[in-house]
Amino acid sequence: MDFSIIFDNIDLYLEGAWTTIQLVFLALLLGLFIAVPLAVLRNNRNPLIWGPIWVYTYFFRGTPMLVQVFLVYYGFGQFEAMRESFLWPFFKEAYWCALFAFTLNTAAYTTEIFRGAIANTPYGEIEAARAYGMSRGQQIRRIILPSALRRALPAYSNEVVFMLHGSAIAGIVTIVDLTGAARLINAKYYSPFEAFIAAGLFYMAITFTIVFIFRQLEKRYHAHLRPRS
Repeated sequence: MDFSIIFDNIDLYLEGAWTTIQLVFLALLLGLFIAVPLAVLRNNRNPLIWGPIWVYTYFFRGTPMLVQVFLVYYGFGQFEAMRESFLWPFFKEAYWCALFAFTLNTAAYTTEIFRGAIANTPYGEIEAARAYGMSRGQQIRRIILPSALRRALPAYSNEVVFMLHGSAIAGIVTIVDLTGAARLINAKYYSPFEAFIAAGLFYMAITFTIVFIFRQLEKRYHAHLRPRS
């Protein structure tokens, strides 16, 4: 094994790591903005409201993310209306196709995570909000969502890590992320062990950083749940 090729090409890995972090962060951020209102609507009792959201989450949670990326990257170009629309300059680029697919995928999972957290809000908190004369909108903004988001932190941290690991498929559609960088090194030096071990170490470092950040958030926002010493 010759790991000197990794040090000689460390810039390529750093660029790939930055692309991975950027892609995952944007997908999670956009997915979060989509998921919060969908999670609130998902708990609505009207099937005309929660039904379409259920279909959306069921599709994206029930199909592989690679298939979803392929549908966007290869499928959108099949339609002439898309090629002639103002969106085509974006969707003809692999980066934006991957970001779009990743966003919809993580939004589906996050919607279900938050839906469960909202549904499990203690009824006493809602009764207290009603006793204060809060409207339904005020209850959601001031009581239900803050409480649900705190309880959803452990599950959401897993989704962030899964999203990071799932982003490795971006290299298949020509994006030079961490996995894409490893593929380039392997193609150039025929050293798959060194190339992919290095990529794996980068993924591990990012994963441990994410886990550490969420553990600190949980310590802060779940402090009231810890037993008194």
